[in-house]
Amino acid sequence: MVNEIYQPPFTMTEKITNLIVEIGEYVGMIAAYDALRPNPILRRESRIRTIYSSLAIEHNTLTLEQVTDVINGRRILGPPQDIREVKNAYEAYERVSAFDPYSVKNLLLAHKIMMEGLVKEAGSFRSGNVGVYAGEELIHAGTPAKYVPDLVQQLFTWLKRSKYHPLVKSCIFHYEFEFIHPFSDGNGRTGRLWQSLILQEWKEVFAWIPVETLVHENQEEYYKALQSADKTGDSTKFVEFMLIMIRDALKEIHETHSSNDVAINVAINVVTNEEKVLALLKQDGKMSANMLAVSIGITQRQAQRILAKLKEDGQIVRHGANKNGYWEVKTM
Repeated sequence: MVNEIYQPPFTMTEKITNLIVEIGEYVGMIAAYDALRPNPILRRESRIRTIYSSLAIEHNTLTLEQVTDVINGRRILGPPQDIREVKNAYEAYERVSAFDPYSVKNLLLAHKIMMEGLVKEAGSFRSGNVGVYAGEELIHAGTPAKYVPDLVQQLFTWLKRSKYHPLVKSCIFHYEFEFIHPFSDGNGRTGRLWQSLILQEWKEVFAWIPVETLVHENQEEYYKALQSADKTGDSTKFVEFMLIMIRDALKEIHETHSSNDVAINVAINVVTNEEKVLALLKQDGKMSANMLAVSIGITQRQAQRILAKLKEDGQIVRHGANKNGYWEVKTM
């Protein structure tokens, strides 16, 4: 059975072709900036947002700031399981670039890292049958457990041999992986991690692009796309949805960089911590003192003093309350 050449049901559409072209153009422009890869501040922030969003999709209750604290080694008050999920996910994403996207053995290792201490079968295919429920409604029944190892091997063989564009292959793989549902738990987060690995093998920039953030923001549509693909018996609609998410993530980064070229240059060639804070706030005015401290590598108290000084000097203005407000950087 393993030697069979599996062909996931899928139809190449004009919409998909156009999205591939559009995504390729954005990737080229972002690569030209060369700002994501060498900039540790943007890289770390993107990684944290990726982990926060991927786990939030799975109902992790920690806030972005709490996730930042956990990753930075600070103690927080929160459900132990949620904290463990963040620590595991951070380790998995830190190690993902060393994995072989075509290795089932590496997939099992990634799942073990992601789910260690959370489920009994971490790093192993499930031994029993599972279903995906919305409340009490069964919305998807996973492949019977006895077929899982062979089907996963066939999927990986297809992934390696397929001539489809890597963008398309990554999305088809994501859908087929979720359809098989090879693990007792952690299928969603592992599937998204593996799609990220497939994409970054194509273009390194995808290691730092938080596509999961847009999936989280469009979570209802994400599940609808999965269900639509289930009903039609092929992954076409899901591929279209995921390519739109990828396109939109790239578009957001491109627009941010285009409108903040000066801020980006300052962030890369910083002279003082004040300049670092201003550069980060121009990119994201909602960053807290704690997040600024983590990004720059200073204490929270130092970040608070810098914010107070910048505010006193009229370089930044606070709008709204602490929880939902934001900083506006004034043009001098």
